[in-house]
Amino acid sequence: MRNSKKFLLVTALIAVVATTVVGCSWAGFSNTLNNLSGSIKGNTYECEFYSNSGELFMTAEGTNINLSSNIVEEYTYTGEYWETTETMSSVITITIDGKQMESCGSTVLFIEEGLEPDVEFDATNLSIESSANGIGDMTIIAETVNKYKNYFGKGTVVLIQSQLGDPICAFSGEDVYWEVSENLPKTTKLMVDGKALYIHRANFQIIDKALLD
Repeated sequence: MRNSKKFLLVTALIAVVATTVVGCSWAGFSNTLNNLSGSIKGNTYECEFYSNSGELFMTAEGTNINLSSNIVEEYTYTGEYWETTETMSSVITITIDGKQMESCGSTVLFIEEGLEPDVEFDATNLSIESSANGIGDMTIIAETVNKYKNYFGKGTVVLIQSQLGDPICAFSGEDVYWEVSENLPKTTKLMVDGKALYIHRANFQIIDKALLD
C-alpha cells in the first residue's frame, strides 16, 4: 500500500511538471537571449532613481545601457596578520551611451522599453487568503513544480516599494521569470512577457496571480 501511494505521488508530480513545461513559454530562454551575464547592454531602458521614501528624483534613458559592479579590496585581520580580500562594492557604475554615472544607496529601476507598470493595481492593505485544493498543492510537490514554473515563466504580479516600504509601482505579466544577479550587488532581474526589469535596492514581492484571484 505504501509503495502504491509513493508511485501515485511521483506520477502526479511528473504529470504536473510535464503540463507546466508544455503549457508555458520558455521565459528562461528569453532571459538568456536578453543577457544573462549581469549586464543590461543592448536594449533601450528607462532608469528611474528613487529616494528611500519612494520619491522619484531622476530619470535617464539611453539606447545602450550597461550596469556593472565594482570590486574593491578590503583589509581584514585574521588574529595573526592582516590580509586583503576582494569584495563587491555597493557602488554601481551605469553606462549610458558611452557616458558614465556612479550610484550608491538609491533605489534604481531599469525598465526595458515597452514594459509599462500597472497604474490601476492597488496594493494598499492587500490581503491574500488561500487553501489547499488537491495533491498539486502539497508542499513537497509545489516546491518542485514552482521551481520549473519560474524557469519556464508563470503569471505573477510584482509589487515594488522603497527601502522604507513606501509603494512605488507594480508590474504584472503572464510569462514572468526572475533571478538574483550574482554579478551585481542587491539586484534582481525579471523577464516580464519578454521585457527585462532590473530592481536595484528595493523592497518587493513577486506574487503568483492565482493567489490574487
